[in-house]
Amino acid sequence: WCTAVAAAHHSHGNYTDTFIDLQGTVKEVHLLNPHSWVYMDVRNASGQMQTWAVEATNKIGLERIGVTADTVKPGDTVKVRCHPLRDGSRGCLLGFLKTKDGDVKDWDGNRLPIPADF
Repeated sequence: WCTAVAAAHHSHGNYTDTFIDLQGTVKEVHLLNPHSWVYMDVRNASGQMQTWAVEATNKIGLERIGVTADTVKPGDTVKVRCHPLRDGSRGCLLGFLKTKDGDVKDWDGNRLPIPADF
């Protein structure tokens, strides 16, 4: 008899291929497996505050790049570059997150170089 281990991961097909930049105030941070989440308040073009749910890689992947529970906390102002949901709701798949002290990391776990325009 032979056994095999299979790893499954859902598709990110519900997100667009393009990036948007958002800046706002962190409400909640959940460093979890299989995906971490940052909830942030962002002002829209009309000046209204909206809460965005931003999906990141898993806790282990974030720890590998130096992200800890102290990296981002509620009340911090952050900037994110992310792939928005195709349906137009307020959700994004994180690429990069810039902390209040200016540190930028790839929260999607791809270890991509930091974009010069971020």
